[in-house]
Amino acid sequence: MNPNDAPAPALLPRAAGATLTEQLAQRFAERIEQRLLAPGTRLPSVRDCAARHRVSPSTVVGAYDLLQARGLVQARPQRGFFVRERRASPAAAAAAPRPAASTPPVDATALIRSMFQPRDGAPASPGLGTLPEDWLDAPLLQRALRRAIGTAANPAWLRYGDPAGSPALRQALARRLADIGVPCGSEQIVTTLGATHALDIVARTLLQPGDAVLVDEPGWAVEFARLSRAGFRLLPVPRTAEGPDLAVMEALLREHRPRLYVTVSVLHNPTGASLSAASAHQVLRLAEAHDLTIVEDDTYAWLVPPHATRLAQLDGLRRTVYVSGFSKILAPQWRVGFLAAAPALAQRCIDTKLLGTLTTPSLLEDAVALCLDQGALRRHAERVTARLDAARARTARLVREAGFTFASPPQGLFGWVDVGRDTDRLAQALLDEGCLVAPGSLFHARARPTTLMRINFATAQDARFWRRLRAASVDK
Repeated sequence: MNPNDAPAPALLPRAAGATLTEQLAQRFAERIEQRLLAPGTRLPSVRDCAARHRVSPSTVVGAYDLLQARGLVQARPQRGFFVRERRASPAAAAAAPRPAASTPPVDATALIRSMFQPRDGAPASPGLGTLPEDWLDAPLLQRALRRAIGTAANPAWLRYGDPAGSPALRQALARRLADIGVPCGSEQIVTTLGATHALDIVARTLLQPGDAVLVDEPGWAVEFARLSRAGFRLLPVPRTAEGPDLAVMEALLREHRPRLYVTVSVLHNPTGASLSAASAHQVLRLAEAHDLTIVEDDTYAWLVPPHATRLAQLDGLRRTVYVSGFSKILAPQWRVGFLAAAPALAQRCIDTKLLGTLTTPSLLEDAVALCLDQGALRRHAERVTARLDAARARTARLVREAGFTFASPPQGLFGWVDVGRDTDRLAQALLDEGCLVAPGSLFHARARPTTLMRINFATAQDARFWRRLRAASVDK
């Protein structure tokens, strides 16, 4: 599949300090640098490119001229523009204007640190990744812990737990996975200290430093940071409303031969989009053809209907590893997660877990098992989902009243909002007032200026925040 034949992308976002001509040139430059467009590849005609990217022909001509000035393409009379061999001099590469560099005022670790700050009396923080405290059911957790303590045998507290995790929780999880169409035995499940820990275990089990990893872009800032610091090479795959850009994905697979693809199929962070069944089948076809393992992060599983399309449902855990957790629905401090994989891979993941944490706290895991088996977690999730639906409707109205738009339909916990200004600069202005937002640059493997930002529908219902954001966007 040729990257030039990919479906029409969304309208280029207007980034501060960069014209549409510069943005279009940069988009092609990145594909050339990643060898998605090989030497000798003909760029789309001016007319086709203009239609595909919804810009004027003069914008395309200007972008191609910039690429030619940087030595990335060459014009052939009566034939068009072609990618050239990489022999451009440093002077030629520096001759063309580029988008202004931007250092995000809020980074991935800042978002994580914000989770540990007391929220009493604090201003609205639409950048947070968790539910508000008053949405959570503290009595439910207290009851589950008391019952787990009451039913636990005292000698079990005095020794290490099962390396795979609490047997009671793994059995409850096997029943839960069967309910959502992912049948597996409890021996295929490994418990972890949250979903992030599960993702880390899989990556460290299957990869070596320097290996390439496919990731969604935009995607989860913390996952980008974690993989990069572990020494893995990130290969961003543009995320569309239907799923990954299949043309780019196939080209990256052919060129770089990555071994792993980390993706969020359902309620993707930050766009809120979910994978379509047609895209899921194509992703699995590519995985089979290129010997690729897919890690499916289903962190928001309790916020969607059980019939949502998941890769693990279609694949039966052959090439997929299913990852999820409970901190997003029960409480952030309940760091209980798990992975489900093919039997042989599950055993390898247990070995990796042993080297990192030995075991995980069985008492907390037993409490989660009780919440699952007694239906308490399901009822709590239903209440949260109903409340989130109302919050989303209210926040969507505030977004539109402030004059902003959604880059993708509002769904799930997060919204992907276009505010028309560089959100890095807006984030700094709002941070000075104690209000944390998540600028769109955080959700790219390589930070870049963008007018997009992620909001949490549950924590973005304060009309005062939207008035502040509107005022800041007008001032900038």
